[in-house]
Amino acid sequence: MTGPGPLPRIVLAMLLLLTAVPVSAAPVQVLGLRTWPAPDNTRVVLDLSAEARYRVFTIDNPERLVVDIKGARLDKASRLEVTAEDRLLKGIRSGVQDGTLRIVMDLQGEAQYKDFLLKPYRQYGHRLVIDLFTKTPSPAGPAVAAEAAPPLVIAKPSGMRDLVIAIDAGHGGEDPGALGYRGTREKDVVLAIARHLATLIDRERGMKAVLTRSGDYFLSLRKRTQIARDNKADLFVSIHADSFRDKRVKGTSVFVLSSHGATDEAARWLAEKENASDLIGGVSLDDKDDVLRSVLLDLSQTATLESSLEAADDVLRNLGSVGELHKGRVQQAGFVVLKSPDMPSMLIETAFISNPAEERKLRDVSTQRAMAEAMLGGIRNYFVKNAPPDSLFATRRHTILRGDRLSDLATQYQVSVEDIKQLNGLKDETLPVGRVLRIPAAREG
Repeated sequence: MTGPGPLPRIVLAMLLLLTAVPVSAAPVQVLGLRTWPAPDNTRVVLDLSAEARYRVFTIDNPERLVVDIKGARLDKASRLEVTAEDRLLKGIRSGVQDGTLRIVMDLQGEAQYKDFLLKPYRQYGHRLVIDLFTKTPSPAGPAVAAEAAPPLVIAKPSGMRDLVIAIDAGHGGEDPGALGYRGTREKDVVLAIARHLATLIDRERGMKAVLTRSGDYFLSLRKRTQIARDNKADLFVSIHADSFRDKRVKGTSVFVLSSHGATDEAARWLAEKENASDLIGGVSLDDKDDVLRSVLLDLSQTATLESSLEAADDVLRNLGSVGELHKGRVQQAGFVVLKSPDMPSMLIETAFISNPAEERKLRDVSTQRAMAEAMLGGIRNYFVKNAPPDSLFATRRHTILRGDRLSDLATQYQVSVEDIKQLNGLKDETLPVGRVLRIPAAREG
C-alpha cells in the first residue's frame, strides 16, 4: 500500500499564503450605550460584542472625556443620548480614525472618572463601564434624598429632634436585581415601596425619611450605609424582593446581621486606619489602644444587633398582616448593607418576585402602599419603646380611666387630639378603660 502522493503546487501555494498572512480578527462592536445619572455621579455603560482594548482620558477647554476603542465600530442602531436631568454630561458623539472608534462625552464641568471592564453576567455581555463623579466628591459618597442630596438633620431649638429613618431601595441602574416571570424588575418595585414608606414616615410626627437613592441609578453597598450614617440615621431599612428557582416559594422575610458577619466587619473596621476616627456610640476610637478599641466596638455591635433584632421583629409581625410570611421569625445573614456597627439595620425581602402571584402583588400600587404602612407600623412600635430621649418621638404613657376623654388628655399633656390618635392608631375617640395610650412629646411653642 502506497502513501499519498505529493500535493499539487497550487494547494501548496495556498497553504503557504494562509500561514504567511494572519487572519484579521472581527472588529469589536459597540452594541449600545446607556447612562444612569445620579445626584452627583453618572454611570456610562457601553455594551460590547467582545472584550476590547481601550483607553480613557480627559481634555479641557471645554471639558470632555474621550474613550478610544481599538478596532471597534459603533452599531448603527446605537443611540448616543443624554437625559435632561444629567448633571455631568451635556452630549455624546462618536467618530472613527485609523481603525479606532472614538466616543467623546461633552461634560458640564470638571469631573473625575473610574473605568473598568465587566465580563458577561446573566443577561449582560461584555461591558465597558465609566463612572463620572463631581470633581471633589465627598469621602463618604453622595447623600441622596427625594430629588437631591438631603441636608443633615439639625436639632430643633428646643433640643428635641426628629427620628431619622434611612430607606434603602435595593439594586438600581445597571443592576436590575431579580426578574419576575412577567419581566418585573426588582429595582423598580422596591423603589416604589421605598417612596411610599418615605412619604408615610415624613407624615409621621417626629420622624424624617432619607432615601439612599431616589431614582434608577447604581449605588455601592457600603455607600448606601454611609449615606445613612452621614445623615445620623436612627434606623436603616433596606428593601428587596426575593427570588428562587422554584416559583412556588413565597412569603416575606426580614433579616438582620449575623453574629459571624458582625465579627468579620469588626475586623475590617479595626484594620482600616481611616475608621479609627469614627464615632462608636459617641466615643472616638482614634486615641484608644487596639484592645480598648476592640472592646468598645464589640459592645457597640452587641447593642446594635439587639436593637436590630427587636426592630426587625416588630416590622415582621406587622408585615404578617399584609401577606404570608416565608419565615415566622427574623433571619440572620451577612448582608453588607447591614454591617454598620452603630446603627440598627434590617433587610426586608418583601415577597418572591419569582412567584407569579406575588409578582402581581408587587406590581400593584395598593399592595405596595399596604406593605409600606405595615413597615411604618413596625417602625413606630419599635420607637415607641426605644425612642432616644432627645427625640420628639420620646413618649409618655397614660392608662385610660373611666370618664377619660381624648380632648381632656390632649389638654393635660399639651398635645393635639389628632397626634394621640395617630400615634396609637385610633380610628375614633372611643377609649377602652385600662388601655395604655402612648402620649407624644409636646412641641415647645
